[in-house]
Amino acid sequence: YAAAGIMSTAQADVLRQAVVERKNILVAGGTSTGKTTLTNALLAEVARTGDRVVLIEDTRELQCAAPNLVALRTKDGIVSLSDLVRSSLRLRPDRIPIGEVRGAEALDLLKAWSTGHPGGIGTIHAGTAVGALRRLEQLIQEAVVTVPRALIAETIDVIALLTGRGSARRLAELARVTGVGAAGDYDVVPAIPAPEPTGASQ
Repeated sequence: YAAAGIMSTAQADVLRQAVVERKNILVAGGTSTGKTTLTNALLAEVARTGDRVVLIEDTRELQCAAPNLVALRTKDGIVSLSDLVRSSLRLRPDRIPIGEVRGAEALDLLKAWSTGHPGGIGTIHAGTAVGALRRLEQLIQEAVVTVPRALIAETIDVIALLTGRGSARRLAELARVTGVGAAGDYDVVPAIPAPEPTGASQ
């Protein structure tokens, strides 16, 4: 991705370090923006850690070369993503990456990532970093009425937002989630601070 100019070397370094530090990463974007491709690149970094990985998805899109890997897939009308997330906990995973988060499994996933299984990766349809968190809220409301906003803010560490298609793809936003602000919305800051202006005052 860095070589193709989709992201900077600094952005790639931040994501690589986030994997090493077992941060929970949401890869957000619209259709055909490269979410699966970036997730596979992150999973290649996960494979280097030696962690036990339980990979959950609807359709076979993700690729992970981890030596200690269990891949679980849904079956229409029989096994849902929520079922798989709950089942995965019995398989003693170090990490639980998931394909696209798009239903009530979002709550089970958050609980798993926040209680002993950090280092998760998942994709979600959204147009901004904060939008990804709000989309997560909507999905959780399929399972519960009251959205655990503090749990979302505490669990999701990094959001990578992709935009564009084909040669126009780029990592438009790379953000860290720092908590919930006084007004009740999410505090999201750039993962790479902007350089201090020099010379003339802004």
